[in-house]
Amino acid sequence: MLADEVLARLGGPRGVVAIDGPSGAGKSTYAAGLVADLRAAGHRVALVRTDDYATWDNPVAWWPRLLREIIDPFARGWNARYRPLVWRDGVARPGPEMGLAWAPLVVVEGVSSARRSFAPRTDLRLWLEGGPSAARLERVVARDGEAVRAPLIRWQEFERGWFEVDRTRDRCVDI
Repeated sequence: MLADEVLARLGGPRGVVAIDGPSGAGKSTYAAGLVADLRAAGHRVALVRTDDYATWDNPVAWWPRLLREIIDPFARGWNARYRPLVWRDGVARPGPEMGLAWAPLVVVEGVSSARRSFAPRTDLRLWLEGGPSAARLERVVARDGEAVRAPLIRWQEFERGWFEVDRTRDRCVDI
């Protein structure tokens, strides 16, 4: 889905777009391209990544923090401040505090971004499947190294169950 189609579905350059799907599907790459195209067209857009919050041991329970730190301030027209996770030696720790300037259009990218509890606050939900789980696993291992293979296999098992229970894909438009 191109930037023009996203804007048409939104009715303009305002709102919240969630880009969801399983790990290794290409959500980050797609989101970066979408945001770059929107910015090149002169639109103010913020990109929020669930990877700044999720860990192997805490795949989705961190969500209230993302709402409190970014989504709620943006809903009020305020800038946001948050501490994204920084991974070192396979361990995630809070990084330095970052500022995120308010924008009328927000793209939230990552596993669980189109979750049922957040869906009422989104204006468009997109789903990127990215092929079979084995191919997605190999893409992530090629990108992040062999050390992620075992935790990613467990993560893929978790996300399959998460998506089934949450019925995430049912709320999304396939891209």
